[in-house]
Amino acid sequence: MHENHWSDGVTRIAVLTGAGISTDSGIPDYRGPEGVWTKNPDAASLFTYANYMADAEVRRRFWRTYVDHAAWRAEPNDAHHALAGLDAAGLAVRVLTQNIDGLHRRTTLAGRKVLELHGSMRSTVCTRCGAKTATESVLARIPAEPDPPCLNCGGVLKLAIVLFGQPLDADVLSQARTIAAASQLFLAIGSSLQVEPAASLCSIAVRAGAKLVIINRDPTPYDDEAVEVIREPIATAVRHIRKFVTDR
Repeated sequence: MHENHWSDGVTRIAVLTGAGISTDSGIPDYRGPEGVWTKNPDAASLFTYANYMADAEVRRRFWRTYVDHAAWRAEPNDAHHALAGLDAAGLAVRVLTQNIDGLHRRTTLAGRKVLELHGSMRSTVCTRCGAKTATESVLARIPAEPDPPCLNCGGVLKLAIVLFGQPLDADVLSQARTIAAASQLFLAIGSSLQVEPAASLCSIAVRAGAKLVIINRDPTPYDDEAVEVIREPIATAVRHIRKFVTDR
């Protein structure tokens, strides 16, 4: 008889992922030592909705940032694939990602099992008429139009992502809360857990009876709620968890 472990009897797993899971794919995180905002604190202003809408120069800088963004060349890494492997092993896995890079959707994990809490950089939306288009077609216009307007109505375009100062989509947040509350194991991977309301999904899961396991290089505000906090490299940790959960 082995000692009870947080993986015992787990069949339903919810996973909250942040920027840290994609760094091995070549996409910089935000708050780490080599993070986008660590190196350039002013860059955060580009991700503030009020600044973006009010200032054409902010929008021009924003679009320049995404013309050659590393995410366009990135591929899912071992951690993304390990999570898909948990699902392939017969467990019910749902990924709730704060990332906008779309990498979870490029694994074998079915698209319906991935909820992009903050949207996706792969789509662009008009803030006036709501028309959506592929971001790549917008980026192709940047050399001639540094602040490209909507081709339908002339309105301001922005990536279909949630900027600071914008609320999360109510339906998406409601689905995420339901998934968190239904989970038996809640993994928080590569997230500083400083951005709400996404981070609060940890508490929702714990209150509903799930075991919280945090995989992150640095301390988070939710470490005290976790049954285990893992500091080893993310891909290594997720591979170990996959093996541990599926072998029990």
